[in-house]
Parts: sequence; C-alpha cells; structure tokens
Amino acid sequence: MQAEDMEVPIINNLNDNGDRQRPKGKDVFKDQQKESESSMESPNLEFEYGDTDTLTAELSELYSYTEEPEFALNRDYFEEDFRSHARGKRWIELTVDEQRAYVMSLLDALEVTDRDKRLKVARAILYLAQGVFDECDTEVDVLHWSRHNVFLLYDMGIFTALLELLSMEIDNNQACSSAVRKPAISLADSTELRVLLSIMYLMVETVRVQTEDDRPEWRAAREAFKNELGSPLYNGEPFALLLFTMVTKFCSMNAPHFPMKKVLLLLWKTILFTLGGFEELQEMKVRGRERLNLPPLPEDSIKVVRAMRAASPPASAMELIEQQQQQKRGRRSRRSAFVDSLEGDSPFPKKQLQSECSQLCTVQLPLVKQDSLDTYNERDPFKNDDARDEEEDPEDTDSGIEGEVDPLDRDVIIQPPPPPPPLRPPTERVNFPKGLPWAPKVREKDIEHFLETSRNKFIGFTLGNDIETLVGLPRPIHESVKTLKQHKYVSIAEVQIKREDELQQCPLTLGEEEVEDTPTEMLYLGMLPNLSQYVIALLKLLLAAAPTSKAKTDSINILADVLPEEMPITVLQSMKLGIDVNRHKEIIVKAISALLLLLLKHFKLNHVYQFEIVSQHLVFANCIPLILKFFNQNIMSYISAKNSICVLDFPHCVVHEMPELTAESLEAGDSNQFCWRNLFSCINLLRILNKLTKWKHSRTMMLVVFKSAPILKRALKVKQAMMQLYVLKLLKIQTKYLGRQWRKSNMKTMSAIYQKVRHRLNDDWAYGNDIDARPWDFQAEECALRESIEKFNSRRYDKNKNGDFTPVDNCLQSVLGQRVELPEDFHYSYEMWLEREVFSQPIQWEGLLQNP
Repeated sequence: MQAEDMEVPIINNLNDNGDRQRPKGKDVFKDQQKESESSMESPNLEFEYGDTDTLTAELSELYSYTEEPEFALNRDYFEEDFRSHARGKRWIELTVDEQRAYVMSLLDALEVTDRDKRLKVARAILYLAQGVFDECDTEVDVLHWSRHNVFLLYDMGIFTALLELLSMEIDNNQACSSAVRKPAISLADSTELRVLLSIMYLMVETVRVQTEDDRPEWRAAREAFKNELGSPLYNGEPFALLLFTMVTKFCSMNAPHFPMKKVLLLLWKTILFTLGGFEELQEMKVRGRERLNLPPLPEDSIKVVRAMRAASPPASAMELIEQQQQQKRGRRSRRSAFVDSLEGDSPFPKKQLQSECSQLCTVQLPLVKQDSLDTYNERDPFKNDDARDEEEDPEDTDSGIEGEVDPLDRDVIIQPPPPPPPLRPPTERVNFPKGLPWAPKVREKDIEHFLETSRNKFIGFTLGNDIETLVGLPRPIHESVKTLKQHKYVSIAEVQIKREDELQQCPLTLGEEEVEDTPTEMLYLGMLPNLSQYVIALLKLLLAAAPTSKAKTDSINILADVLPEEMPITVLQSMKLGIDVNRHKEIIVKAISALLLLLLKHFKLNHVYQFEIVSQHLVFANCIPLILKFFNQNIMSYISAKNSICVLDFPHCVVHEMPELTAESLEAGDSNQFCWRNLFSCINLLRILNKLTKWKHSRTMMLVVFKSAPILKRALKVKQAMMQLYVLKLLKIQTKYLGRQWRKSNMKTMSAIYQKVRHRLNDDWAYGNDIDARPWDFQAEECALRESIEKFNSRRYDKNKNGDFTPVDNCLQSVLGQRVELPEDFHYSYEMWLEREVFSQPIQWEGLLQNP
C-alpha cells in the first residue's frame, strides 16, 4: 500500500499549552491489531475445582428438560393422597409427629401389589424429597424443606424400602424383554426406575452435603447413612455394586430402558459420600503417612494448585502465519501514516521524511515486555540474552512459533528512543512470591541410579542398592548425594510394594496381614470378580457420550431417559430437545470422569496394587486413545458450550412463572463465561490420563505413538491454571521422545513446564540427552505388572490360599471332638439319615488294612 493512498485523520483540537496534538498513526490500524490479538487471547476462567458444583446445580442436572411436566404430576399425586390425611392443612403447617405419621402411611402404601398404586405413592414421596415446592415462594425455601423432608424420610426407613423396589425393577424380566423388542425407547419405558432413582439421588446428595446449621440428630444420621451405604448390608454387598450391576446390564443390551444418567449420577455421589472427596483424600493421605512413620508432605497440593495463575496459550500455526502477515502490513502502513501526519507541518519533502522515518523505525525500542508465561516474574530460563534480536528477525522460526509479538505491532508511539528503563519495573516483583510452586522430589531408585553411574565412572564397580557408601567418590558427588537425600520422597505406594514383596517371600514367618475393613476395601472386594466388566461398561458409556463420537448402529443408546414419547414437530421444540440431548451427554461425561478419578485415587491410597489392576483394565480397554479422542476437538467451544436453559432448571422452574421460550433466547443461552461441568470433566480426564501414564514407560510411549502432543498443546488454550498444569505434566513425560526440533519449536511450552510442574532433580526431561534405550515392549511390562497384581490378589483374597502350608490334624480324638454345625432340620431327620447313609451302606473293613 502506497503512502499517498493513506488517509490519516488529523485531530485539530489544542491541548492546554496551545500546541497542536500530533496524530497517532496506530489509530488507523487498531482494528487490525484487535483482530490479530483476538485469535491469540482467551479470557482467564474464574473456575474453582472441587468435588462437585453447587447443590442447586447438582440437583438440577438430575432432571432432563423433557421431564418438566412430571413435576406437576408428582404434586398432584401428593395432594390427592395428602388431602385425605390432613384436611385443610398444608405440609409445612404440620407438626413433626404429624409429618412422621403421614410418611409412615406412605411407607405402608409402598408395599401394595398394584404397580400403578405403588408408582403414585413413589411420586408423592418424590414430591416431598423435592421440597413441596408448591407451598414455597423462593428457591431457598424449596431447598430448606427438601433438606428437612429428606432427613425425615431417611429416619422413617424410606431408603431401605426404595432399595427393595429398585431390586424388583432391576430383576423385572418382563420390562427388560419388552424394552429389547421395542424399536425406539423413550422416557415412558423407565418411569418407575426414574422415580425411584430420583428419590434415592436426592437423599444421598442432600444428606452428603454438610451445612453449618445442621442439627445434631442430622449429623448423626449422616454418619449412619454413610456407614450404611458403604457396608455390605444390601444382599451382602455395598449399594454401589448394585448400581454397577445396572451399568453392566445396560451395556450388555439386556436392559436398554435403564435411565443411565440417573444411575451414573447416583453411583458417583454414592462413591463420593462413602469413600470421601478430594479434601478427605488429602487428610487420609496425611494420616496414612503418619501411620507408616513417613515424613509429612512437602506441601498441600490442593492449595498450591488453587494459588496458581493461568498462562497465555502458545499460538497455533495458522494464527502465527496471519500474525506475521499483519505485522508486515502494519510496518509499511505505520511508516506511511507517520510520514503523512508530519507532511503538513514539515518544510522537508515527503521522500526525505520517508527515508528518515524508515531509519527511525529500525531502531530498537526499549519496550517494557511482560512475558505472559512468566508466572513468578522470573526471567525465562530458556531464553538467552539475544532473545530480542531473534524476535525481530521475521525469518526466525523459533520466535514465530513462540508467538512473540513484533515490537512494531505493539501499542506504542514511534519516537526517538528515551533513556532505557529497566526491563521489569521493580513494583511488579512485590506482588508475587519468588521460586517455583512445588518442592522437588527424588525417589530412592533415582539416588541408586545416580550412585551406580558414578561408581561405574570413578571406581569401576557397583555396590547394588547401597546408597550410604561413598568411598572413592569425589567431593562433588558427595554434595550431589547430600542434595538428593534432602529432597528424597518416599511414597505410601513404595512402602506397600516393599511390604508385599516381604509377605510373598516369607508367608509363614510374617503371618497373616491385618486388613482393615474400610469402605474402600469392601468396595474393591465386591468389585474384584467383575472388575473388567465394570470398567469396559463405563468406557463404553463415555465413548457414546463423547462429543467427538459418531453415531453408529451398533452403539448403545444413552438417550433412553431423555427422548420424549412424541418427537418434536416445531423448530422451537427441536432446538429445546437438541440442547437437552447435548446437556444429557455432558452430564454423563461429568459423572463417569469424576467416578473413575475417585476410584483410582482411593484404591491407590488403600493399596497400590488395587489401583494398578483398575489402571490396567482401563489401559487394556483403550482408555488412553479414548481420552485423546475426546480432546481432539475444539476444546474452547466445548468448555464454553451453553447447553442449558436456566428457566427450565430445577428448582427455578417450579417456583417462578415460566416465560415464553423463543428460538433467540435458546440460542443466546446463559451469560456464564464457561460451563462448569465441561471444564470439570476435562480436568478429571486429564488427571486420569496422568495417573495411567505416570512412571509407565510403555504407556508414555503410547502417548507418543498416538501423537498426543499437538492435541494436548491445543488444550493449553484454556486459560485455567489447573487444567494447564495437567496438560503440561502429560507433555513433560513425553518431551524427551518428541525430538529436538519439537523442543526447539515449543520453547514457550517448555518454559511453562519448567515453571508449573514439579521437578525431579536428576530428570533430564527438557533435553533428552539420555533417551531411554529400552525397547518399547508393552506386553513385557504389563505382564510383569499383572503377575504382581495376581500374586497380591491371591495372597490377600483367595480363600484357599497357602493350601500347601496348611497343617493337618492327625489326632483322632481332636478330629472327633470338633463341633460341626448342623442345620436345624437335621435334628428331625437324623435317624433317616443314619439309616440311609450308614446302616444301609456296606462297609468293607478289610479295605482299610490294604495299602492304597
């Protein structure tokens, strides 16, 4: 573009001193600069990670929008029955004793044989659990009465009665067979199950959440309910196993009418309630280390992550190409604009001004530069002193891929260079702590490896696992070992593995291991026989609910509890159903991701081999490529998706008047910056992927083979510190295998890893000089791990364990003196038994004297 073609608006107003203000050439290109920056910048997300969302949000996600008419149905059935018991009174006006009497009458009515009558009573109970909303004026009142009623229902034994009805519905073969034969399953096929599961979910979630104004009897009821759900009181197994059975039955196509979203939500909240959330896990970990006499944790990981700040994401290739083109256009245009602006006041010819201006623009401007990834205001360790020179070279690939902005494209006025200010103002250093967020850790095997290498180099032989003897090693090695030992970290898992090896080697000397009957231990014991089926079923559901999955004819139908009987006929109804279906899938992903993460964390704390068997089942069921497939989408669009209609969310929809829905209001969605459940799901899936691959060479190589680096790098666009941390962890473990060129081209990502991820002192992840020379033998590693797991399960849970070492009682008197438990009916028929089994049987006494 020529300078003569440019028109710069000259501002003719005067300042206080009477001088003419100089026009700013940058104003002309403000729009171009905004376009360039809009693609590079995404907003910081004010997201606080926790066990769950708010109580209101968790309750609203239980219901699909197609279930909205059933709220009025529940109220009608309640009022029809309640009118005959309390004439002229409302529920909230009754005394507690009157309320108890009415709940007892409902409990009796649940035992009738008529299926329709049972359903009406169940709906009346559901209305109570929902907070008798027709008698409330605000959402707070609804939640208050819901809480009051739920504790009342639990105290009267409603949950046990509902459990019996749920078992009946699960075993209802007639309903299962009719659902299998139906070509299209809708909401009506799961009415009874949905009502029962909704009541149970409301009870579990409401009792689980603690509030400051809880009465003492409510706190006692919470502990009793928690122990009841975690104990094998229901047919000899915990309640969660019944729900796992529903999941496997649904995925095997034997019960396609099961409302899977409600089952998964109830299963997740049951595990969360009985085993504990993330903060309880941290407390259990601290207590476990104290029990094993291990040093305390160097920091509270939850607090460290919450204090982190998000980093600006690295630019993508397309954005960098566009940015470079805009920078070139911007340089030419600004110079021309600057010359044109000075033309009116200057006595010099235009060409002379152009040449002088071009010389002026080539001078390095001392700009105050804030590195977006410099979280702790320290200088980037990966940049040398010539970084500014490299940034100005448009042909330098490093500076382009790092996404550095050209100095001429910054928001500055071109003027002769003033005295250079400091690169970083001293005021910026006051606000943030110096240093890295995590204390470095070293494993004992890392110290052993370091000493083995040093001894081979300086002495010529090794001493095995000895980390104390330093004879013959130079002084710097002594200092290195001292530093490594200062940061030595022994995990609970290492202690458990060492103890298990000892028990395997000396089963008679060490005797029986005392296993505490914790809720986690009882859950694992119940899940063990069918563990692989449970894991595969959950991953099938996750695959069906993933937004990147394509509909297939043989895939499972997870929309049975969201599709109405009559399909929509208007555009508005279709839009509403589309939002409902997407929301339904998002909630399923949220429940499964949180459930799997909780299981992995609790099993790892209980015993590392319990964690390893679940991990191995997940890996064998292709969990790693499934999670990568999930992230191979526009992750920013997924996190900012607006698949919710606020006016239809419970309890808003039962308290306020329903406004008229329009296509415009549905398209607009809510005003939230991001969708909490989707960001929560993404972080959970990243944490699961971290747990599966940590310290596993073969699984790390799977990440490399599946080309996960560009997928994960795109996920860094989400400016949320916790999500970025787990993405960077996954990139760190595979960095040394991605090649030098990748590291060279992604120095901003490398810098972010250095600043945010915990350091292992002798891990050369950033350079890859000592790349693992081991062959990638996936089967050998996994088979060795499976062997250790099977030995652990056999020793700890096999009833016929140590059969070869069981002592035999050879004393005739003691054998005959043993008390044998006989059934009650044997006492009435023992004479017949004697006649049949003893007297009528010929005994060959001489056979006892012969050699066998």
